[in-house]
Amino acid sequence: MTRPLDPVSLQHFVAVCEEGSFARAAEREALVASALSKRLAALEAEVGVPLLIRRRHGVEPTPAGQALLARAREVLAGLDQLRVELGAFGRGVQGSVRVLASPSVLAERLPDDIAAFLERQPGIHIGLEERMSPDIVRGVREGNADVGVLWDLIADLSGLDALPYHTDRLCVALSPSHPLARRPSLSYADTLDQPSINIIPGGQMDQLLRRQAALLGRLPSHRMHVSSLDAACRMIAAGLGLAVLPLEAAAPHAGAGRLVLVPLAEPWAVRRFVVVTRGMPLLSAPARLLVESLRAAAQSATPSATQSAASLLSQAEPAPPVSR
Repeated sequence: MTRPLDPVSLQHFVAVCEEGSFARAAEREALVASALSKRLAALEAEVGVPLLIRRRHGVEPTPAGQALLARAREVLAGLDQLRVELGAFGRGVQGSVRVLASPSVLAERLPDDIAAFLERQPGIHIGLEERMSPDIVRGVREGNADVGVLWDLIADLSGLDALPYHTDRLCVALSPSHPLARRPSLSYADTLDQPSINIIPGGQMDQLLRRQAALLGRLPSHRMHVSSLDAACRMIAAGLGLAVLPLEAAAPHAGAGRLVLVPLAEPWAVRRFVVVTRGMPLLSAPARLLVESLRAAAQSATPSATQSAASLLSQAEPAPPVSR
């Protein structure tokens, strides 16, 4: 009878594939290289196919080894999660969920939705970390996180389950004295000749805006680069430039006439956020509860991003009349 694969052998196999060398993997696993090589040779004998190509300057997985590597990472991540959950039980916690979220999601509704969930499920621990979208997708795909929440525009979500979450709308944020502040709406082309403020250079918003500018044969006129929406809003209020911002995130900064928020009249101005997992059957019970809670929160929210945008815009004070 074939023996079941043991986690220790899988861990050693993953180490060898990631390090590309028996010597480096043995150091990582606190073994001698000969013992590690013998253990993996036994693993290959158990499964009945070669798993590693041994070369003079290192090793790499065969096609069968690549398939095992992907599954081994899932198994080991599941065991790690199980250890965390069992340890949490000893502290009186009924489960834990690791969530990765993009900065744009954290600036809007996700913190409130998670807080509401924890009020109903106080025994569940939520580990929430901010990551950029490619890192979120990688973390969920490799089993290092249970749930990811991100903007669906740029990230490759193939192989993952993606559930609709909230939507928001992009707007142009300007100082009340800006010459474009009285417009009822603006196209992106209207903004390209104006000094602008770039938020999180290299981020998803920056990539989107540069791509749209390139389609128009233009370049953004960035005067300043900042790493936070709060810093951008202070600069906009001081008249240093305009910026394309998420409406829900910008609205709290528009009080007392500090900013004017003008809708961006572009088909790509509605952002759609999604909750991604490797599939509900692979989730722990606490993670499934969280995903269902986020789904319910999205369904109970205002169904139209346009209606939501109009509501927020109506709360922003209009620009004062321009002096003649």
